[in-house]
Amino acid sequence: MVSKVFSAGLYGIDGYLVTVECDAHDGIPRFEIVGLPDNAIKESKERIRSAMTSSGYLFPDAAVTVNLAPADRKKEGSSYDLAMLVAIMKSAGVFGDALTDNMCFLGELSLSGEVRGVFGVLPMTMAAKSEGKTEIFVPACNAKEAAVVDGITVYPVNCVTDVIDHIMGRKSLEAARFDKAEFSHSEETQLDFSDVKGQALAKRALEVACAGGHNILLIGPPGTGKSMLAKRIPTILPEMTFDEAVETTKIHSVAGVLPPDTSLITTRPFRAPHHTMSCAGLAGGGKIPVPGEISLASGGVLFLDELPEFSRPSTEVLRQPLEDRKVTITRVGGKMTFPADFMLVCAMNPCKCGYYGHPTKKCTCTPDSIRKYLSKISGPLLDRIDIQIEMPSLSYDEIVSEKTAEETSADVRRRVNGAREFARRRYGSDKITSNATLTSAQIRKYCKLDDGAKTMLKRAFDALGLSARGYDRILRVSRTIADLDGSDIIKASHVAEAIQFRSLDRKYWGR
Repeated sequence: MVSKVFSAGLYGIDGYLVTVECDAHDGIPRFEIVGLPDNAIKESKERIRSAMTSSGYLFPDAAVTVNLAPADRKKEGSSYDLAMLVAIMKSAGVFGDALTDNMCFLGELSLSGEVRGVFGVLPMTMAAKSEGKTEIFVPACNAKEAAVVDGITVYPVNCVTDVIDHIMGRKSLEAARFDKAEFSHSEETQLDFSDVKGQALAKRALEVACAGGHNILLIGPPGTGKSMLAKRIPTILPEMTFDEAVETTKIHSVAGVLPPDTSLITTRPFRAPHHTMSCAGLAGGGKIPVPGEISLASGGVLFLDELPEFSRPSTEVLRQPLEDRKVTITRVGGKMTFPADFMLVCAMNPCKCGYYGHPTKKCTCTPDSIRKYLSKISGPLLDRIDIQIEMPSLSYDEIVSEKTAEETSADVRRRVNGAREFARRRYGSDKITSNATLTSAQIRKYCKLDDGAKTMLKRAFDALGLSARGYDRILRVSRTIADLDGSDIIKASHVAEAIQFRSLDRKYWGR
């Protein structure tokens, strides 16, 4: 008898429906799985046999063939275990007419019949719903994640008998639920901008960067607060919308880094990979590509501390994603495109020893070693960083001063939200997420300058030797500063501040 049940697979960060067909007929007992399965799926034979036996059912004494369709697409992972077991039991006549085509099954099996969690449940549930499925059975630890999808009933299962008893009507499972109205942001963090003493210019630069989604580079000697400020950036970024939370959760779920029993990621990602990270670790990779750090940071912050210590190939990987806000990985197993809409934050010392230009500590580096250290950052990458800020060492009086209370993250976030809302009203129906994503045509449309701003920008273009990309980036930053000021027209003061934020090219790199 040939049976058919449904499961789901992953292609990039999107799911697709998989039809699990089973043919069990008289013949020499065997168990074959076809449909381009990987080793994890091939090894499921023994998991399925043992899980059935442990659940009180005998594996068919027949020639069993399971096909995973579409058969021309590579399948990987253990999420098909439960669906294959159900297909085999249906082929053996266990369910009769109780099993319908509206059901979908996901989950890995243990030898004892326990149903274990798998990766990518959210996008697979979305795929099942889009294909008209009304019920989906998922591991209990993935149920909250799957329940985010509206329009499909999600049943959390702990073991094989839970599924069988529910289908046979012996004991109903309680559906998992998610109320979109209860979507909230639970930001439990002790980090706050007020923890950082002084560095008013750097704080202002980060406020501008967050208001417009701009990339930023912090340069300064050790101990000036570069990493402290970077780690507090998520506390001043706008809160995530529901759609942004779903997109971020999809990426983390596919990558296998979503914590168990989590419905949605409600805080913006902050990824800080070590400088030994490989190109594949940053961009994504594998035989069947999976998201890398730049995709895991999508919607949030990618922080590269000690930027010159990253290998040149790794940092050059960032160039295309910084422009296109996506990354495409091509491998033998397929071509995948992942989101990469992140805010790049970099920190570095001015030289190898860290004290080049320090007012009191002597730099031990030679001019050649300083040039060699700074040259690890290529011109094209530097050109893609909108804001560059030097962070000087603090004096004793600045560290111990109690006269001026530092602004809290909540205060800064209110201004950032105000600027984003101001920009949103200006853009109207145009799908522009932030000023940093403006195209050249959109810059001409939305970045209107008064006469003083035009004059200042022309002088800066000639004096600084700006490229066309650098010119556009100054206009984008100026647009953000004007938004923070509540101005539709970009003024000379806005352009002057934007130029100040790109003044380190000539000092350190001679550009």
